[in-house]
Amino acid sequence: MSSRTAHSIAHFEAPFVLGGLEGKLPAGDYDIDHDEELIDGMSWLAWRRVATFIHLPARTVKSSTSQLVAIDLAELETALKHDRENAA
Repeated sequence: MSSRTAHSIAHFEAPFVLGGLEGKLPAGDYDIDHDEELIDGMSWLAWRRVATFIHLPARTVKSSTSQLVAIDLAELETALKHDRENAA
């Protein structure tokens, strides 16, 4: 089965919380990876998201260590929505 990774950036104006991660994460830009696999048997190309990962720390933080942590996409979308609503 074929797979691919789509990349995006999540921007937070304020500190935020994601389930499975300890404490609040600081505001900033975070690289996000979405792993997808090709759905076989379709008459057209279709991809299914199978995992979402966040790169820690944020892009602006200079660190000698980094982590790639699996997260729930729905929680990320909720946190981003909450951040946008509070920034307005």
